[in-house]
Amino acid sequence: MLRRSLPRYQCSPSLVLRGSPSSRLPLLNDAEDGRVSALRQGHKTTRRRDGARCSASEKRHFQLYTFLSKTTSQVSQRQTHHQLKDKQLSDVACGSPARSTLAWADVPNAERVSNAAFGFAGEMCRSPGLSGARRVRLEHSRLPFVSGPQQLKIIASQRHYSSQSDSSNNGNDAPPPLHLAHRMAEAAATSFASILVLAVGFAIAGYAYHKSYKAIVLKKMANAFEPGDPVLELAAMGKGMPYPLIHGHHPDGSEIGSHYWVARPEQEKVDAIVAGRISGHYHLLIGEKGTGKTSMLLEAMRKIDGEGIAMLDCHADLELFRIRLGKALDYEYHEDYIGGYFNERGPRDTTALLDIERALNKLEKVAMKRRKTKPGRPLVLIINQMHLLRDDEDGKDLLELLQQRAEQWAAANLVTMVFNSDDYWVYERFKQLATRMEVLAVQDLPKAQATDAMKKYRLRYHAQEIDDATADSIYGQVGGRLTFLHRVAKSNNMLETCRKLIQIEKTWFLNQCWILGSTMDDDVMDQQKWAAAAMVLALALVDKETEMENTYDPVKGHVLPSFPVHEAQEIMTRADFVRDFDRRNLFAITSSADVRASSVPMHIAFKEICSQPGFREHLAATNKRIADIESLGRTRELQAKDLFLGGKYEITQKKGMTVVELKGIEPDGSPSDPEDAAP
Repeated sequence: MLRRSLPRYQCSPSLVLRGSPSSRLPLLNDAEDGRVSALRQGHKTTRRRDGARCSASEKRHFQLYTFLSKTTSQVSQRQTHHQLKDKQLSDVACGSPARSTLAWADVPNAERVSNAAFGFAGEMCRSPGLSGARRVRLEHSRLPFVSGPQQLKIIASQRHYSSQSDSSNNGNDAPPPLHLAHRMAEAAATSFASILVLAVGFAIAGYAYHKSYKAIVLKKMANAFEPGDPVLELAAMGKGMPYPLIHGHHPDGSEIGSHYWVARPEQEKVDAIVAGRISGHYHLLIGEKGTGKTSMLLEAMRKIDGEGIAMLDCHADLELFRIRLGKALDYEYHEDYIGGYFNERGPRDTTALLDIERALNKLEKVAMKRRKTKPGRPLVLIINQMHLLRDDEDGKDLLELLQQRAEQWAAANLVTMVFNSDDYWVYERFKQLATRMEVLAVQDLPKAQATDAMKKYRLRYHAQEIDDATADSIYGQVGGRLTFLHRVAKSNNMLETCRKLIQIEKTWFLNQCWILGSTMDDDVMDQQKWAAAAMVLALALVDKETEMENTYDPVKGHVLPSFPVHEAQEIMTRADFVRDFDRRNLFAITSSADVRASSVPMHIAFKEICSQPGFREHLAATNKRIADIESLGRTRELQAKDLFLGGKYEITQKKGMTVVELKGIEPDGSPSDPEDAAP
């Protein structure tokens, strides 16, 4: 701001320049020097009051102001939105006050020039000698060092710009400089505005990242149900299937497909479940190990190239189950979420069960979106080998969580869950809360299908055809278990392999359940109780077979003897052993709650063990030894000592109490009991 009301010589500089300008700035040329001389002769009235002429130092001031006037024209064009109308050089006059250290510079026709153009040189004031001009006053003792125009531009850029001219001031004085409190408030406001802008920017960026991350998670999980599955690739590589057959490019029942696959009676229903044609229920496939449950599921997936299906194997450790579920669904559990770095507690800092719940929540969202595009066909989630879960609190919690989701999704027709288990205890756990569960029992193949499978296997691996008699003999030893038939067909000597399989089952049973007889130590009594119960049940099954009228059907094949679960518990006199036998594949509990041998080779092993000479006596001696040890544990022995002079113990039972009394001779020789005294 210009202060027009102040006297001519009272304009104090706002910025001073130090140093000798003549030694650091270029001197005027001859033309400019002549203009200065002419101006000095023409303006007598502007001389100093004491009559002194301009000195050499003042001339150097004029040279400085001439340079500044050139520079300010360029600075004003860049730094302000007002441009100079008149770019002519400044006319400099010698008109400083009494002190020779003060100089003045006048710029004619500069009404529109902003203070930014001259603010770096000093404070502006109105020149009475030249109309429409501005003057700059400097104090020579405060001249700073100026190296050139670039530094002058930097100084000017740091000044407070003003677009108001002298004519717009109307004689008002410039405002006083800001106090410290005002400057602090201005700095605080600037800092607050900067922080606010940064905070808003980070908030918008974080919100956008969060939304995009959630959308990407759902998209990745939806891609997990697209055609193609690594499980199919691995299963087909194990069978040696060609690539087109892996992705279901051949029609069902073709020559190539039948060459690599043996169809089971349950295959048609499994195909309908996996393809989504059967909905509204969740399913439990239960059967012994090696009956072909997983193979049926893989074959059903192959026919539709795995579209809309996710499959994983269960594990006893919940952390591993969490990882496998995330791999099947392509879900990372927020482990790649950048926002977790800014949280004190991230979404991953939880238990495995909560992570599984989060994954199932995401799966539900994906299923609801897919329902709009493909109505009527739910997603299918297959969890294989459910029997690997431990029968403890963690395992029961996981089963409850999965069953709750299966019930909800089956009712809403969103996701069909398929569970596969070898053990009966999983069915018992599901049975407690099941309302929409369907059980599909998978057992050994009947005789006709088993012999056909044997012939196909043998033809594929050895290009050899076997006759019906050999096939019947093999079936009589290993039954219709697909895993046994496959192993026998791949071997060179099939009958010898059958004998080895029976011996393997027999060795496994003896290693787990052999009894020690009457000489066993009491330290192993608990294990021998378990082993003796297994032997008693095996002997009961062998004895029941002799009582059965039909143990082998020409069409169905083997008819193994069995007991209901409650009768088996009564035979063993223990109710907690039979499920453990099922987990160890010694006995099998079917879906109809019948207990029998786990396989045909295992039942043959039972008959061989029970037919050994002296087995029944050995088993009876073991049971007697167990009873004796338990009797000793329940017996309390009292030993009477130091009876003399006819002393004795009298034990009586009164009102449910046992009283022991000592009777003998008193110290004076009289009997302690009056009845013993002489008449």
